[in-house]
Amino acid sequence: MNMREKALILDKAGIDRALTRIAHEMLEKSKGAKELGLIGIQRGGVHLARRLAAKIREIEGVDVPVGSLDITMYRDDLSTRKSQPVPQATDITFDVQGKLIVLVDDVLFTGRTIRAALNSIMDYGRPKRVQLAVLVDRGHRELPIRADFVGKNLPTSAKEKVEVMLAEDGVEEKVVILGE
Repeated sequence: MNMREKALILDKAGIDRALTRIAHEMLEKSKGAKELGLIGIQRGGVHLARRLAAKIREIEGVDVPVGSLDITMYRDDLSTRKSQPVPQATDITFDVQGKLIVLVDDVLFTGRTIRAALNSIMDYGRPKRVQLAVLVDRGHRELPIRADFVGKNLPTSAKEKVEVMLAEDGVEEKVVILGE
């Protein structure tokens, strides 16, 4: 199946505006950045978590710790996949115990990635609270998971694919819908 770009959802400026809004909402909900820790889900979530930390530094003057999380070994579909995913790095160098953790991902779809991420985080301690920030929520949930902070709600068909392309990966920055 060959997918083609059907629609541009967010351009570089749109992504930046969405992240600025999410950063402000996170600070408002947590009453500042003092207890915050951001954990990005590999790959796109890590880039977005770093950007959110930079925005929080601009707004509050506080350096929020950022970690990266690979959920490969926590996936519930490893035995059914045609090809096995290649594990990425998990790097959480701060104590999650008692912190307000915000998981960051690029696209929220079925919720299964987030379930795996929650299981993984618990191996590092017991946070005070875990919230979810996503750039795009495309619907089609299979698990009772919702994002606390959303850049863009985007109803899609199950056959379409949402692709987040970020400058950190050496591509033109944008969010697009791909389809047949």
